Amino acid sequence: MGKGPLSGVKVIEFAGIGPGPFCAMLLSDMGADVIRIDRKGGQGGSKYDITSRGRRSVAMNLKSPDAVEACLKLIESADILQEGFRPGVMERLGLGPDVCLKRNPKLVYGRMTGWGQEGPLASAAGHDINYISLTGALHAIGRPGERPVPPLNLVGDFGGGALYLAMGMLAALHEAQRSGKGQVVDAAMTDGATSLMAMFYGFTASGMWADEHGTNMLDGGAHFYDTYETKDGKWISLGSIEPQFYAILREKAGLSDAIWDAQMDRAKWPEMKEKLIEVFKTKTRDEWCKIMEGTDICFAPVLSIKEAKDHTHNKARQTIVERDGVAQPNIAPRFFGTPSEIQGPAPAVGEHTESALEDWGFSGSDIDALKKADAI
Repeated sequence: MGKGPLSGVKVIEFAGIGPGPFCAMLLSDMGADVIRIDRKGGQGGSKYDITSRGRRSVAMNLKSPDAVEACLKLIESADILQEGFRPGVMERLGLGPDVCLKRNPKLVYGRMTGWGQEGPLASAAGHDINYISLTGALHAIGRPGERPVPPLNLVGDFGGGALYLAMGMLAALHEAQRSGKGQVVDAAMTDGATSLMAMFYGFTASGMWADEHGTNMLDGGAHFYDTYETKDGKWISLGSIEPQFYAILREKAGLSDAIWDAQMDRAKWPEMKEKLIEVFKTKTRDEWCKIMEGTDICFAPVLSIKEAKDHTHNKARQTIVERDGVAQPNIAPRFFGTPSEIQGPAPAVGEHTESALEDWGFSGSDIDALKKADAI
């Protein structure tokens, strides 16, 4: 049994890629008992598969009616089910929400897709880059006159998908505990990524945001909110928006000329940026850190993944920990009343088939019968 605020919550995760495992990782990190249904004969279990940490794997042949019935028996005692297949797949397996909710009326049935459960694109393949293309998010990221830049797959898969699914399922779980009624949670990455853009939709409607990336305050258009190369070829970041923070930037960087008085004059941003480019090339990243880090400039060095684990702040908070020789993110957020912990490494496919089924109420004869039927 895991520790944390979700201790005692039972989750069934149907194996997928990207945002699905990440969502289940979050639930496991917060203490949930997560069983992942893997494909019998599948591969997996690398210690480098960080988003698969902290759950148990049950390998099933879902083409077998006996395996489907075993899934339904697991579902009878589950609080949450999460799946990330294209619309209709779970129904064809005999594990759609109508069937599952009939067996367990309190079940929270979480569904994550790129385009949603309905709509003209619902059945089409896609990836993060495609989903955020429809939201305005991808168009807003890039340098002026250049092509949009994919922000890894953070905005669609993980931000707009996994986090919204986790939030939605936990909200539905709260309702189920209150009313006794479960429900389907439809988490579409296009919906979630659009929701993340709420502030920018407001800025656009008010005329504060130009529809050309790299020309606005928060997309690198402003000289006081951008990244700059240093003398040693490394980078620093600035976010000196507020006047009092901008004043400290001017003091620490020696920006005394009158041109710097016009902080919010968009017409002068390109000229001021060119000047700041030259200023930051006069010192190394470490030298600028000694001058600016820890002040109210809103400053930080731009660290690589390998560098991040060694930064003093991250080390002090244990933001990045090592498990089985692999540096990985620690649990977030943190709970002071019910502390969480990483429950274990990624499982090998089928590693816990028998033990997990036993813990969830299957008898030895039940398990033997499933083996004989080639269901597990």
